[in-house]
Amino acid sequence: MRTRVRGRARRNNPLRRRCDVVEAWTALAVAVLLCLGAPLLGAATAWWSHGQAQAIAAEQQAERHRVRAAVVGTTPDSLPSVEAGGQHSYRATVRWSTPDGGERSTTARVPAGTRHGDTVDVWLDSRGRSVPPPTDASAVLQHSVTMGVCATIGTGLVVLLAHCAVRRVALRHRMAEWERDWALVEPRWTHRRA
Repeated sequence: MRTRVRGRARRNNPLRRRCDVVEAWTALAVAVLLCLGAPLLGAATAWWSHGQAQAIAAEQQAERHRVRAAVVGTTPDSLPSVEAGGQHSYRATVRWSTPDGGERSTTARVPAGTRHGDTVDVWLDSRGRSVPPPTDASAVLQHSVTMGVCATIGTGLVVLLAHCAVRRVALRHRMAEWERDWALVEPRWTHRRA
C-alpha cells in the first residue's frame, strides 16, 4: 500500500479553487496573529504604558508634597464620598503650619470617623491646593496590565473581524464560481437548452 502526503494531495486536487486557497492561507495567518501577534502587541503596549505611567507618577511625586494637618471643622453641606480603595471620606477644613512658620487652611478629604482636632495626612500641590495622593507602584502596574490586556483583546477582535470579512468575500466568490459552473453543466444534465 502506498500512502500519500496530505498536503501534496491537496495541491493536486482538481476541485481546489483559488478562493479555497486564499481562505486556507487566511486561516493560517489568523492563527499566527492570534497566537503570536496579539500577545506580543499586548506585551509591547503594556511595556510602553508602564513607562508612561511611571513618568507620570514620578512627575506627581515631584510636584506634590504631604503635610500633617489638623482638622479644624467640617463642611456642613458635604456628603460622604468613596475614594479609591473603597474607604469613605468627607470634606473637612484642615489647617497646617508652613515651613516659614505661617498657618494655612484648605478643604480636603479626610477619612470617615475623623473628628475635630485629629491629625491627618493631606497632599498639596505647589500652589497649596489639596490634591489626591500621587500614583503608587500598584496603580502603575494595574494600569499597565489593563492596557496590555485591552490591546491584546482589541487586536484579537480586529483579526477575527478581518477573517470574517475575508470568509464572506471568499464565500461570495465561491457561490459566483458555482453559479458559472452550474450554468455550463446544468443543460447537459437536465437536457434543457439555456
